[in-house]
Amino acid sequence: MTRNVVISGGGTGIGLEAARVFAAAGDRVLLLGRRGEVLERAGAEVRGAEVYAADLADPVAVRGVADYVGRELGAVDVLIHSAGGNGLLERQAGADDPLEALARHWTVNFRLNLLTAVLLTEALRDRLAEPGGRVLFLSSIAAYRGSGQVAYAAAKAGLHPYGHDLARKLGPHGITVNVVAPGYIEDTAFFGDGIDGERRAELVAETADGRAGTPGDVAATLHWLASPGAAHITSQIIQVNGGAERGH
Repeated sequence: MTRNVVISGGGTGIGLEAARVFAAAGDRVLLLGRRGEVLERAGAEVRGAEVYAADLADPVAVRGVADYVGRELGAVDVLIHSAGGNGLLERQAGADDPLEALARHWTVNFRLNLLTAVLLTEALRDRLAEPGGRVLFLSSIAAYRGSGQVAYAAAKAGLHPYGHDLARKLGPHGITVNVVAPGYIEDTAFFGDGIDGERRAELVAETADGRAGTPGDVAATLHWLASPGAAHITSQIIQVNGGAERGH
């Protein structure tokens, strides 16, 4: 049966790869993101995909998404939150006061990685399929380590308690909620123009299988968590990192 799948951050990287996987299985996919031109290109790559450009940290824009979903899709079977990043795509306004710069950096990261997921989930909550709905958040290995961009790590870590609480509330309705926390994933826009060879080698050396992750690794995990076979898995944080981090 064809399912309705909504994917934020669907224009690039993991979100786009997830869209390909679900569409290839016959699902109807709606891609969300801020950059209209990026979404249009992505939509052209994914069979039958629909696109809707919106800033998901803006409540008014999110309400527009919810209205569109209500008109065009009705129920949402799978909701995937892949929007986020470490702020590299944000305009960097100059600030002489270091505290002002710090406040902006943390605010940007929480808006991109946590607020977007919360607002979209709450806006579409009443449209999640009952039973059988799936909500999937994209966290990060950084949420366990607090390394690198600490504001990004803290924002991603905030998804964990939210996901657990949501799983408790939606469980009686037959809806599962899980978080997927990838490690180092190549071929995404996260690192901007990329990382140097030495840093890449360090990240790969942390894994047990000796390779970098791919968007396909994460997309396959998301697809399985949305399958009937994962119906009894909820309130979990699934790590996809080649053994680089075992969690706590």
